[in-house]
Amino acid sequence: MTVNEARTHLRYSTWASQRLIDAAFDLDAEMLHRDVGVPNKSVHGTLSHILMADRVWFARVTGLVLANPREQTEPVEAEWPRVLAQWEALSETWSDADLARVITYKDMQGNPYETPLVQIVMHIVNHATLHRGQVMSMFRQLGVAPPPTDLIFFYREHQATHA
Repeated sequence: MTVNEARTHLRYSTWASQRLIDAAFDLDAEMLHRDVGVPNKSVHGTLSHILMADRVWFARVTGLVLANPREQTEPVEAEWPRVLAQWEALSETWSDADLARVITYKDMQGNPYETPLVQIVMHIVNHATLHRGQVMSMFRQLGVAPPPTDLIFFYREHQATHA
């Protein structure tokens, strides 16, 4: 993978996540927080989970120390776009060689790991895609049409705005 491909995947994840954030926070509070029987309980719970993972992985990659990784400092709809923007800005500093850099970190249980940056980037994009798909299903269970977030829609929109 090249750095430009990594940046494109991060931009896609930001685009798709923002579309879902916008749609989710148009729901009424009851629907947003309704327990629909999934591991993270609700639309809000699942979006909060994706945010937490994006924040934790950003800290691991940059060496930041999070006092409480599970604690949100502001509402999801404010914090998550900021974290996504930080990922995109960070990726602008990378070269192709940086993607091979090995990141040393500990998981939430304190177990040590070493992972190449390229694998972390692909993990966070894939992780967000998995959980966004769950939120899309929750929207349907709630009787609400979710926004299109497929990669092909990102490519089409990106081509249309950069043609």
